[in-house]
Amino acid sequence: MAYRTLDEVEVRGKRVLLRADLNVPVHNGVITDTTRIERVVPTIRELSDKGAKVILLSHFARPKGKVVPEMSLEPVSVAVAKVLGRPVGFVHDCIGPKVTEAVGAMQDGDVVLLENTRFHAGEEANDPAFAKALAENGDLYVDDAFSAAHRAHASTEGVARLLPSFAGRLMQAELSALTAALECPERPVGAIIGGSKISTKLDLLGNMIEKVDVLFIGGAMANTFLAAQGYNLGKSLQEAEMHDTAREIAKRAKAKGCDIVLPVDAVVAREFKENAETQICPIDQIPADAMMLDVGPKTIELISKRLASLKTLVWNGPLGAFEIAPFDKGTNEVAKVVAKLTDEGKLRSVAGGGDTVSALKHAGVAHDMSYVSTAGGAFLEWLEGKLLPGIIVLSELGGGLGLE
Repeated sequence: MAYRTLDEVEVRGKRVLLRADLNVPVHNGVITDTTRIERVVPTIRELSDKGAKVILLSHFARPKGKVVPEMSLEPVSVAVAKVLGRPVGFVHDCIGPKVTEAVGAMQDGDVVLLENTRFHAGEEANDPAFAKALAENGDLYVDDAFSAAHRAHASTEGVARLLPSFAGRLMQAELSALTAALECPERPVGAIIGGSKISTKLDLLGNMIEKVDVLFIGGAMANTFLAAQGYNLGKSLQEAEMHDTAREIAKRAKAKGCDIVLPVDAVVAREFKENAETQICPIDQIPADAMMLDVGPKTIELISKRLASLKTLVWNGPLGAFEIAPFDKGTNEVAKVVAKLTDEGKLRSVAGGGDTVSALKHAGVAHDMSYVSTAGGAFLEWLEGKLLPGIIVLSELGGGLGLE
């Protein structure tokens, strides 16, 4: 895929529209996780240090094209300034006279954040007039919001067609990691796919069996595969209507030479609560009044041995109900094995998806993976083999040639 990076552009004195994803989690007015800010700050700092006038664009929450004061990005500008370690101005709109005036007053190296792009209906509609209004305040466009790349919105796709466009450092890192993991991986390559429902990950499973040599399936999704094979799983969560689909996926995987690995034992309980009374039993001996909530020790051992034979791993979804002890053990133990193999240089590990990131943080190994994507929907759609509008436009334009 051809796209230009910051290595190929002179930004001094230029107005650079930098599309970031500053849609950070907020609770009672307080930002609870600054990870997305921390990930984009290197690009902001580099552009600022090189003398660019850095104009940040981002969406926040879902105001549905209307001004919703509690969804303003103004508090986020304070957080960005704190992480960046330098002043960040704020403008109470993202187009129009206020922006023109503020951008006109900027000095080389200055950073400003514009108001929530979704306060305008033209953003999500990818309205050409709104994209043009955004572009009028920039000389260059840098996209550093891979997590929003699956949306063809004005600030993620429309502007890229109007200005010379480049990938920021976070975008570059995401694309490099995902390409190395799935497009041209060192083999053997495997994937851990967890989650509650097959029905929400049909495209993902379909693409994985085309790409990987080993597919580890965990979570309640594994229950459906096991039930489809005739196992009685008691009261375990599963999708009875997806049994035929599970059997078809298994058949296709076998034809493609993809080995599907399912749990061989389980941690079961009669109730889903913290520190509930549990027992470990083989898959074919789950009591009728119990439910499987995590993989058992033999499954952990099986997965660990198979992981040791891999060169590349993609991970999306936990193996059990990791949010509550003791049902976090399976995910935690496997995560530590992946981290160790990665640290030893034996495995390239790429993980992503909201629950996956939370699970890896819970296991204390989020920083030990080769790469952890903060993107949610975009990461999933990439794994599903879908074309992402925000990426395609960078490639279509010859990597940032721009259009008149």
